[in-house]
Amino acid sequence: MASAAGPLAAGWGVHGLWLRRRLSVARHDPLSGLWTRDAFEQRASRLLARHPHVAAVLVDLDGFKALNDTHGHAAGDAAIRATAGSLADALTGHRRAVAGRLGGDEFAAAVVLPDPVALPWLLRGLHGEITAPFRHDGRDLRVGASVGGALSSDAAAGTGRELSALLRLADEAMYTAKRGGGGWQNAAFAPRHTTTAGRRTGRPGTRTTQGKEAA
Repeated sequence: MASAAGPLAAGWGVHGLWLRRRLSVARHDPLSGLWTRDAFEQRASRLLARHPHVAAVLVDLDGFKALNDTHGHAAGDAAIRATAGSLADALTGHRRAVAGRLGGDEFAAAVVLPDPVALPWLLRGLHGEITAPFRHDGRDLRVGASVGGALSSDAAAGTGRELSALLRLADEAMYTAKRGGGGWQNAAFAPRHTTTAGRRTGRPGTRTTQGKEAA
């Protein structure tokens, strides 16, 4: 009986390792290697629950469609991978940080800051890393980026611990940057926008009072 237990236990060990690897693959975006939206939100929510100063950052690439149209989808894929690498590089040194790809050319990060005054330096650094040229097919290419950030300790009372509310503030800041031609924006100094179904009006996926989905 004991002799049979050894192979059985070993078999379950291998199966468990295989399951863990499958789960890890499922939680990572296959193109960028970053966490998927669900996995990112789980980890970012834990950071918010445990630390007083957490920055939520949203990144939307500018000129991504033009890059795809001009240089092909392989160049677009390279831009996504380069952006993921830039996010990882910019967050190096932050012991408690998580980044994810939300979909398309939109990315997010949650970063624990030792001091809230560090947020502008974080946003500036992220923008600089992401908009630096990347190499593809023997040429240097680049995309622009609009970056918005919001700090949990700056949010309205009762909402700073809610990831959805914090991301909404970061989205408003990112939209302000995009309207200005790109760059970065701190939500503390960005104008507030109207919301539809809990999201900024005009953001893809929202519906107006006429029932038409925003493009």
